[in-house]
Amino acid sequence: MSRESKPMTKFVLTAAGLATAAAIVLSSGGQAGGRNTSDPYANLPAELNLTGICRDFKARTDTGGHTDFQRQPAGGFGMYTGNVNLTLDADGKPTFKGGGRKVSTQWRDSARRNINPAMYNAAAGDTAGAFTGSADPGGIASAETFRQWFRDVAGVNMSKQVPIKLVRQANTNLYVFDDRTDPTYSSRGGFFPINNELWGNPTGQTKNFGFTFELATEFIYKPSEGQAFTFIGDDDVWVFINGKLVIDIGGVHGATSQTVQLDRLGSLMIPNAKNTLVLFFAERHTTQSNCRIETTINLRPAQLPNTSSMYD
Repeated sequence: MSRESKPMTKFVLTAAGLATAAAIVLSSGGQAGGRNTSDPYANLPAELNLTGICRDFKARTDTGGHTDFQRQPAGGFGMYTGNVNLTLDADGKPTFKGGGRKVSTQWRDSARRNINPAMYNAAAGDTAGAFTGSADPGGIASAETFRQWFRDVAGVNMSKQVPIKLVRQANTNLYVFDDRTDPTYSSRGGFFPINNELWGNPTGQTKNFGFTFELATEFIYKPSEGQAFTFIGDDDVWVFINGKLVIDIGGVHGATSQTVQLDRLGSLMIPNAKNTLVLFFAERHTTQSNCRIETTINLRPAQLPNTSSMYD
């Protein structure tokens, strides 16, 4: 399954003229001492270094495998929304409720970016999408099997810390992690953080396709500055800001995207103060593993979740 297409005469100057020209260059943010000072965001960090928890699961077709991994949803491969509750539980984890639907046409904002259907607002210029078929859990067997995805469970999964680096794009405040360009992942053919590690690869595979990734971060919300977060990838992805679901890309599918604009979240946000963003990702099928994060939010590491069966 492939990644979604897209979610500047020559002069002769006297000594005096040269001095004047140099002063103009410096005052206008040109190059000084070999350093480019024209970047309006040069005060921002060049990269954001974050660390998440990766949990490895055996495929349902392997001995001791987890029923939700290497599983096709009853309604077929595709994107499903509405299968997890809108808020995190007391442990800061997503919970399964079922009753979700398969998406046939994406809901989009006024800039044509895919959005969570639950956040659709016609008054903001959004375009409605559509569902197909009947209620479908998106390849999740039950609330109990889902509960194991983002918790350490002896005999069910194994876990380890995995760092990722978001790099600021030149002359912008946009930070990007992309498995296609990241030095660690570009040679792996996708987002494969635990090849040949933990439980090992599924039978007959050279890559480890069965895992989840949990990333907890903090940031300062700055109203009216256009802060946004976009995820592009597969399979399931849920993003919660201050404990509320804002990105909902469930199911087993090719790479797709959703964007959340913080200024649209209203009273959920705490202006000019610390807010939280937690990402929950699952790779559940042996086709591809894509992961691209784009954000104008200056994310900071948050406390890592407890891990009781860390890989050693």
